[in-house]
Amino acid sequence: MFKKFKQRAIEPEFMDDFNTGGKELREALRHLSRLNWIFGASGPTLYGVKQLWREAGKPKRLSILDVGAGSGDVNQRLLKWADRHQIEITIFLTDITDEACEEARQLFCEDRRVQVFRSDLFDLSEGCADVITGTQFVHHFSANELPKVVDHMLKASRIGVVINDIHRHWIPWAAVWLTTRIISKNRYIRNDGPLSVAKGFRSEDWEYLRRFIGNSGMFYTWRPLFRYAVVMWKSKDEFNHRS
Repeated sequence: MFKKFKQRAIEPEFMDDFNTGGKELREALRHLSRLNWIFGASGPTLYGVKQLWREAGKPKRLSILDVGAGSGDVNQRLLKWADRHQIEITIFLTDITDEACEEARQLFCEDRRVQVFRSDLFDLSEGCADVITGTQFVHHFSANELPKVVDHMLKASRIGVVINDIHRHWIPWAAVWLTTRIISKNRYIRNDGPLSVAKGFRSEDWEYLRRFIGNSGMFYTWRPLFRYAVVMWKSKDEFNHRS
């Protein structure tokens, strides 16, 4: 069992098949929100955004674009943080599936600070938001694809990028496997939940990415519960030029 976590799993998740979906996928997104709450998925994203916000001089206005957002539930904590610090925040939620966009619109229908639109990461315009975030997004890509993904995220940002993804380890795998069987009968959740852990990362994966993209402003740190927060910022000169 332990050997299977030495390398990232390469099997595609059910959610990676865009020819399926419908009501079952929408149910899966709602159940995924429960898993995110149980395992504290919003924490590393908030941690990374706070790092970039401080680096940028604590601006009173901040725009965040969440790629592969799903229902966008992790952003609820960002909104509460912005309220506490009196930050005028705008959050854009983007996903490639109609089902995810509909779930996001329903979840944030009463909050005008959140805008939802269907888009692929590679279609985003350069400098379209201050911070680009990806929560449980980049593990859907192979090691060879990751540099291109991160490069597009950096180009789309004005300040930097926050990646929040899973630590590949048998403990979170077992915890997710058990929890998915308790809270859901949805086939997406039961298959993709544990598989997403097996497709997750270890420190050597982030070191490889840092060397490949040559970003000296990148750092990563382990965060509860078995997650990594990866923060990449642009130089202050570039940020000031774009502002």
